[in-house]
Amino acid sequence: MFTQENTGLIIVDVQGKLAHIVQESEKLIANLEKIIQGCQLLSLPIIWLEQNPNGLGHTVSELEKLLRSQKAIEKYNFNAFENQEFKEAVLKTNRKQWLICGIETHICVYQTAMGLFTNNFEVEIVVDCVSSRSKDSIDVALKKMQQKGIGLTNVEMCLYELVKDSRNENFREILKLIK
Repeated sequence: MFTQENTGLIIVDVQGKLAHIVQESEKLIANLEKIIQGCQLLSLPIIWLEQNPNGLGHTVSELEKLLRSQKAIEKYNFNAFENQEFKEAVLKTNRKQWLICGIETHICVYQTAMGLFTNNFEVEIVVDCVSSRSKDSIDVALKKMQQKGIGLTNVEMCLYELVKDSRNENFREILKLIK
């Protein structure tokens, strides 16, 4: 089980035109807004990545406005764990469980998840918060990650797992996000 005390959120490369041409992009962005707000309510660390922002553009405005209190980590590696700044940000949190969201599922999400997983972190992909240009690429990536031991979850499932109890002080606010 993922716990509020041991979990963080990673947002991978939801940038520029690509963010608007992936499968179900509007639903993806809406779900990302929910999970970011939920993790902020629960005081989870959030690490926000941008792949080659000069080439691909910056994070979509809907998410950027929620993440303004921090800076995106610029990267060029598909596996963010190979980026020193990202690696240090992960280690600095002392969290061993990571929820991963973003695009594209079969490239940067997959490679970043595997980078964390092979370095002894527990990883779950938030399936309604990832996408790629093709549905087949999403399906192959999720299947491959699951076969290698990476868990799958969704926004509602992971937020309720983190809240644990309807008496939790944040439950009502989380419920508003989900409904």
